[in-house]
Amino acid sequence: RPAPACVLGIDLGTTSVKAALLVGAEQGQVVAESCSRETQAHTSSLEAGPQAMEQNVRRIIRALNECLAALPQQQLQRVSHIGISGQMHGIVFWKKDKGCKWTECGTGPTFEPEEVSHLITWQDGRCSPTFLCSLPLPQSHISLATGFGCATVYWYLKKSPDFLKSYDAAGTIHDYVVAMLCDLKKPLMSVQNAASWGYFNSRNKSWNTDILKKSGFPVHLLPEVGDPGSIAGRTICAWHGIPKGAIVGIALGDFQCSVYSCLTERTDAVLNVSTSAQLTISMPPGFQPPETPDPSSAVTYFPYFSGDYLAVAASLNGGNVLATFVDMVARWTEELGLHVQESAIYTKIIKAALAQNDSKLSVHPTIFGERHIPEQLASVSNIAVSDLSLGHVTRALCRGIIENLCSMLPVQRLMETGVRRILGSGSALARNEVLRQEVERIFPFPVVYGKDVDAAVGAAMVM
Repeated sequence: RPAPACVLGIDLGTTSVKAALLVGAEQGQVVAESCSRETQAHTSSLEAGPQAMEQNVRRIIRALNECLAALPQQQLQRVSHIGISGQMHGIVFWKKDKGCKWTECGTGPTFEPEEVSHLITWQDGRCSPTFLCSLPLPQSHISLATGFGCATVYWYLKKSPDFLKSYDAAGTIHDYVVAMLCDLKKPLMSVQNAASWGYFNSRNKSWNTDILKKSGFPVHLLPEVGDPGSIAGRTICAWHGIPKGAIVGIALGDFQCSVYSCLTERTDAVLNVSTSAQLTISMPPGFQPPETPDPSSAVTYFPYFSGDYLAVAASLNGGNVLATFVDMVARWTEELGLHVQESAIYTKIIKAALAQNDSKLSVHPTIFGERHIPEQLASVSNIAVSDLSLGHVTRALCRGIIENLCSMLPVQRLMETGVRRILGSGSALARNEVLRQEVERIFPFPVVYGKDVDAAVGAAMVM
């Protein structure tokens, strides 16, 4: 079909919302404008305590509105298609008839969340290994983990059943936005997002309804499922100047969209380091994942597009490890009676690490555990007096993040699959030269770096 006049891509990430406007050009679609806003949405949970990781949905939507208001009105009025991606695994609950209210703002009609829960994110840790073991075994190729939508529903079912009675719809945060834009009576979810929730059979594209019903799971909360790349509906209002009736795609996984925006050859591997980190390769056409998962395997098979799969080493430890390290240094500094901005600390530790070409320190950075070994936390070894400077420690920490990924999907397997090049993307990789140096030291392939708006661009490209 002829390329649409303008396509809007949106990515609702863990820490920020990103938007990109794509227009047709001779060389294909190009990014005409892009915008990013931090959500600052993290909030505490009285019910789940310190293990919880929740976000305020109103703040996420406020950041989305700010993002769209910053884009040129003239181009928004030409948008005919909208592609939306976002953080996978997480879950938000809402009332179907009261999910949002439409109001007027400076750039035209927009929606505000109404009867909506917090978003329980993919980082949520309320489901302990013991709790997960008490749940029925899924019929899925993906092992169940804390932070997965269905596991979170089970937690509420057992710990706070009254909470679930307040809502009659659920989805990922990006499923919620699609449902509000199109006024969907029942949420619609892509195969990509459904697989990330657990209790979903990717082979026959259906929920494990029988297994779930037997254990009292509220199956009415499960969204309908469609293929990635399909259309969810049309906008019911002019939204920030975007015409009423613009086509909205089914919400997609942010990871798949990041890969889609840069993967052109099956011989490329994609390395993404943002809040978390992933290393991925394309599986051959026709590949089907095993019927049952190997809980100890570090590699997961993610549904991609057109029935294809990606082999993914999805680490819970990426830029969040560096953020935690910076926070620790800031707290220590404060305890010593000094105050230094975290942004200044980040700049200084990177500068210090760049002055150290090597470090004998060995940092295993899995401070957030890993899904295949949740009980294994971080450790530091090979500590020598000569390697205690801030530069040595930062250098070793950056190397540890990349080595951890490499241990999950080893170089040998990349070579056997025919990988010839690494495509690097993600905010942590973009702003940290030390991480990039360690990537080039560890992988024996040429490395090409991408942009920070990958998922938003990928979501638009799919449309």
